[in-house]
Amino acid sequence: MKTKADVVIIGGGITGTATLSWLSRYDLSCVLIEREPDIAMGTTKANSAVLHAGFDAPTGSMKAKMNVRGNTLYHEIADEYGLDIKWTGSLVCAEDADGEATLSELLARGEANGVPSLSIISGDAAREKEPNLSDKITAALHAPTAGICWPFGMAIAFAESAVVNGAEIERECEATGIKIEGGKVAAVETTKGTIETKFVIDAAGVCADTVAKMAGDDSFSIAPRKGEYILFDKTAQGSMVSSVVFPVPTKTSKGILVCATTHGNTFIGPNAQETDDRSNLSTTPQGMDEIIAGAKKLVPNLPLGASITEFAGLRAASSTGDFILGESSVTEGLILAAGIQSPGLTSAPAIAEMLTEIIVSKTGAKKKTEYKKFIPAGKKFNEMSDDERAAMIKNDPRHGRIICRCETVTEGEIVDAIHRPCGATTVDGVKRRTRAGMGRCQGGFCGPRVIEILSRELKKPIPEIRKDGIDSYMYYDKKYGDGGDK
Repeated sequence: MKTKADVVIIGGGITGTATLSWLSRYDLSCVLIEREPDIAMGTTKANSAVLHAGFDAPTGSMKAKMNVRGNTLYHEIADEYGLDIKWTGSLVCAEDADGEATLSELLARGEANGVPSLSIISGDAAREKEPNLSDKITAALHAPTAGICWPFGMAIAFAESAVVNGAEIERECEATGIKIEGGKVAAVETTKGTIETKFVIDAAGVCADTVAKMAGDDSFSIAPRKGEYILFDKTAQGSMVSSVVFPVPTKTSKGILVCATTHGNTFIGPNAQETDDRSNLSTTPQGMDEIIAGAKKLVPNLPLGASITEFAGLRAASSTGDFILGESSVTEGLILAAGIQSPGLTSAPAIAEMLTEIIVSKTGAKKKTEYKKFIPAGKKFNEMSDDERAAMIKNDPRHGRIICRCETVTEGEIVDAIHRPCGATTVDGVKRRTRAGMGRCQGGFCGPRVIEILSRELKKPIPEIRKDGIDSYMYYDKKYGDGGDK
């Protein structure tokens, strides 16, 4: 691990990895530290995966500015980074006069925010776009610039592009303190040692206020807000939706939506539950009932028998109600990226752009003359023609062995995911990169084989292979205990 760097980023979610990628374009020594075994394990792995158009946030707010700019940037960089994005558009649906009045407010706000091509359409026109919508819907706000994406893949692409351009990512490396000298950042103390630095970017999600306090800044707080979801099998999409469908928003949430994914699944959720527990990712019967009831207002005939899993995520709601971006007013060198809840995923490249401009202005760093263009992982085996598959198998016979039948993921793809820059080290790390385990059986068939491949490729005994988090060992063994008691 580096003992000295120009910039240390704390937090490996979409904000942290995007910022690392932007910074790696400059002659700067940068390291990102993440306390978990993989990146994208917080809010980035459990959210709605929607790229918002930008009509919801108050005009002039950081959320509004970053949302609209981020949406534009994703349109520009999708091909460069090989991002999995589908520009499906979105609908916000109303079923009475009050709801229609809110649509008019959202339209005006969106136009003030600079969102292009917004329009209010009739309920019948909305049902032409999404035939399974409720007959009670009378009007909808249509935003054609909205889309759906694969958040894990985007964070991984940003991380890999940074690593190939000289940045470093230290996983299982938790920040334990920040040294301040003369009111300025001097170093970051971690579980792997101390890194001397003049700049710390706080992108720590629901723990961003904790990190800021390490540097003496207690000017804001973060309140975790839990949201629960239900994911449906691909067979259900024909009776649900093919884009993003919202209800009229509330004060605390964009509401319980019905939404497609880029891989053909559909989900409903999230609800919004205030919590003091920054690790509470439980799902509850009450929460499931709430999101089912909410989703049925949009799509009455939900195919609940096709649900394959439930999950929950935490949003980092700030005490200011807005993103907290820029240099701390308390500590020089502490750059804040806090309160990044929705539309944080959409805003990530815009936030990265803004924070990079701050660092460059303070350091005078120049753009690299030999910046390496990122090379995406390539076409998925299950998207190939028969001829393309045959050529791939001829080049590497491991692609002839299907490990995940639900998603048609080959052994070769899993091996590649392990050995790429910032590669997978856990079962869920493989899942996020390849989708092995995300199908109907949820890893019931492929899980043991993925564990065996990780053990072989990482040269670790099977009891040391983890599902996802630091202590999530898959097997108990008398010699190894829970996997960590060696």
